[in-house]
Amino acid sequence: MMRPEIGFSVIKLIERAGFEVVVPPSQTCCGQPAYNSGDRPLARDLAEKTLREFEQFDYVVVPSGSCGGMIRAHYGDLFRDDPQLMNRFARMQPRVFELTDFLVTVAKARMEPGAFDGMVTYHDSCSGLRELGVKTQPRELLAQAGVPVTEMAGCEHCCGFGGTFAVKYGDISTAIVDEKCANIKASGADAVVLGDLGCMLNIEGRLRRTGDTTTRVLHIAQVLAGDVQGRA
Repeated sequence: MMRPEIGFSVIKLIERAGFEVVVPPSQTCCGQPAYNSGDRPLARDLAEKTLREFEQFDYVVVPSGSCGGMIRAHYGDLFRDDPQLMNRFARMQPRVFELTDFLVTVAKARMEPGAFDGMVTYHDSCSGLRELGVKTQPRELLAQAGVPVTEMAGCEHCCGFGGTFAVKYGDISTAIVDEKCANIKASGADAVVLGDLGCMLNIEGRLRRTGDTTTRVLHIAQVLAGDVQGRA
């Protein structure tokens, strides 16, 4: 909802890989904000709604590590007292993939070189990295597309967002994202690329508030689909 153009880039990539894409129009939130805030009844309702809307598909592809991690790693906790829901979720869980993992592991997709002209650095989101094992997949796809990646210091370190953490502990969150922004700028890259919308909004917001108007913050789908230009 915050960056709808990313969704269109995602659809383009999956269709190029030979799959039909269906976007359920009734979908809303996966329930992560409620879950992180301790509102289990609301999180359970949203999880059950998500399960109902997506369980009939061959694959569920999520272009954000935090949402994918919520579904794959935490729905079992919400459904543990309901055997029927647990059985339904157990059938869907192995079919849930973060976007780059799906393109590499399932689709065996090949990226077209020349989609982006510029040097990038990559930020590993906490959820994608630690809950879904997404690390080499985006870098493999960027290499196929001929996009050089200059690794920043602390690429696996949190950006400071952490959902409600940024609201509850603003000073700590700001210190963490300031370190992340400094590492991005020190890399010398034209853009920071990532696969999580929360990280994206947090990093971009802090860069702009501290006066950096040139470093771009791009979702990997935009880069791989050729939907953003290279060097400005």
